[in-house]
Amino acid sequence: MSGPAIGSRLRVRAPAKVNLTLRILERLPSGFHALETLFQAIDLCDSLEVEVRRESGVALEVVGADVGPADDNLVVRAARAWLAETCVEWGLAVRLTKAIPAGAGLGGGSSDAGAMLRVLDYWMPGAVAEERRLAIGAELGSDVPFFTGKGGLVLGRGRGERMTPLAPLPPAWLVVGMPRVHVATGPAYGRLARGRAESGGAVPPPLFDGESAVPRSWPEVASLALNDFEPVVAGAHPPIATALAAIRAQHPAFALLSGSGAAVFGLFTDADAAERAVGEARAACPESRFELARTLDRLPAVEPAGP
Repeated sequence: MSGPAIGSRLRVRAPAKVNLTLRILERLPSGFHALETLFQAIDLCDSLEVEVRRESGVALEVVGADVGPADDNLVVRAARAWLAETCVEWGLAVRLTKAIPAGAGLGGGSSDAGAMLRVLDYWMPGAVAEERRLAIGAELGSDVPFFTGKGGLVLGRGRGERMTPLAPLPPAWLVVGMPRVHVATGPAYGRLARGRAESGGAVPPPLFDGESAVPRSWPEVASLALNDFEPVVAGAHPPIATALAAIRAQHPAFALLSGSGAAVFGLFTDADAAERAVGEARAACPESRFELARTLDRLPAVEPAGP
């Protein structure tokens, strides 16, 4: 199967996401939980530059935070899965520049993996069908399928592989709080399961009964904003609760934990109010990192990176 020439390079920004809603549903026969969530991409981004090289295999260079062994990195695993699917024997050199903290519930590693799959699809469009790309993404992590697409606002269901792109909402700004703690997803699910067992074990119903129920304005989103992980994760990690309180004190439209944490965010529809809020949150909670971010209508496009 033909492909790009040796030395061809592409680059793409890999954005973070927040979960505007996150409902954890029944456990599936696979052992994973079904979920229902509204993914929203934001302009806090990692970046990837990928070059086709003569040597076989996938080489990874990381700039920024230490993200562990290369063989465990989702970028490398995504590339290897795509290459195995297509039986292509390209060599790839990947430079990953990190800005999204790990273990924060912002989807940094998942976004990097999705960006890698989009780069490979750019070089060889359709070599892996969209349905299969989503399945590969879901095998890597529940957030990855969102990042293999194009839309900035998506309803995700199942294990994350059932994606319904939604019309973008008007621009909004977020104060994103990043407490300096790492929350592992597995223990977060464990705490949630124990909490449900102690209260009778009931699994909550989905929020969206059909696409007609999907919110189409920020007030509608605010009326449905919840994260099933928030009570148990914030309760187990006081810095998360403190950062969330610092944001809520600034009167956002709503504020939530993102994913299984540790990041929290508050959404504002006024840019000036959001800018003031991030300064106030930093002053009130100096032990956490706070950044101003904006919602994205679509994921950043893959671009040539020169000869």
